[in-house]
Amino acid sequence: MPKKAFSHVTTWVFDLDNTLYPPQARLFDQIEVRITTFVMQALNVDRPTANMLRQKYWREYGTTLTGLMREHNVDPEPYLVDVHDISLDALKPDPLLATQIRALPGRRIVYTNGTAPYAKRVLAARGLNGLFDAVYGVEHAKFLPKPERAAFETIFHLDGVITQSAAMFEDEPRNLQAPHEMGMRTVHVAAEPYAADHIHHHTDDLLNFLNLLT
Repeated sequence: MPKKAFSHVTTWVFDLDNTLYPPQARLFDQIEVRITTFVMQALNVDRPTANMLRQKYWREYGTTLTGLMREHNVDPEPYLVDVHDISLDALKPDPLLATQIRALPGRRIVYTNGTAPYAKRVLAARGLNGLFDAVYGVEHAKFLPKPERAAFETIFHLDGVITQSAAMFEDEPRNLQAPHEMGMRTVHVAAEPYAADHIHHHTDDLLNFLNLLT
């Protein structure tokens, strides 16, 4: 039973995008357009080339930003402000999810490859603000992205997370590899299951899954 498998958990770590809101909100459609435009302007390339680089760097480095930093020495701060300047009108408050998150015993944190200010905007739009003890963005990991283990180590050291008594909820399968290696319980939140040894649980309904734990 899921409840027994999480009985030791005292820290609950949640990804943000497509985890604490449904993918149907399609916020990343907006973000990807802004990233492509930023790449066009920063590297002086056309849109097809910028779009190709956006995807290439995401696959190779975990985020497009990391590729831009390592291969083109792009300043991360203007990038992060620009690409997260999106409309959140598609998000709706979810009081039931808020109730389930509030019921989790122990410390609750958000850790995203986005920025903390963006994450806080999203949480407010979902009615989930005030539920988390801390919100961490890529800036807190010295701009290292998930899935790099060093990024997780930086955040968990900063927060004091004891990984052997923690759980990670995440929509991107590769971002669960390092948490698994560090002794965390891992939950893949997505419409389609992803079979891998580093994923303990899968759910396509975060609310229902959390309901099984409390």
